[in-house]
Amino acid sequence: MSDTDRPEVATAPKPPFELGTGPGRVLVWFYGVFTVAAASRTIVEIARGFDRAPLAYTLSAVAAVVYGFITYSLVRGGEKARKAALVCCAAELLGVLVVGAWTLAEPAAFPDSTVWSDFGMGYLFIPVILPVTGMIWLRHARTAAA
Repeated sequence: MSDTDRPEVATAPKPPFELGTGPGRVLVWFYGVFTVAAASRTIVEIARGFDRAPLAYTLSAVAAVVYGFITYSLVRGGEKARKAALVCCAAELLGVLVVGAWTLAEPAAFPDSTVWSDFGMGYLFIPVILPVTGMIWLRHARTAAA
């Protein structure tokens, strides 16, 4: 039988690469924990007195939102979610670096710490490691999907 005589075999479309599988599952877990931790911390800090350190508390709230969005994107999967998570990880890393440097250069601006203070020292530097790890995984996911 020649190649022209063979019936065409229908091939199923390749399923999209799932961002939250394999090592991505660990990222989902860490981002989920950090979402809850940052949101809980923000709620408690604001309830105790937002006027004491409004900048620090607002930045903790921003961190919680960013962590939550990245968690959602990793769980959702797909190329749009991967791109959105990659942008958020880059923004998160920039935030950690800026806030970390700011808290060291001008400690008086932060009467209370944030999740990103001192480059995340209060959280074992995970806030600076997590976005780097996330960006590596998301770049790997792009090549795996291709």
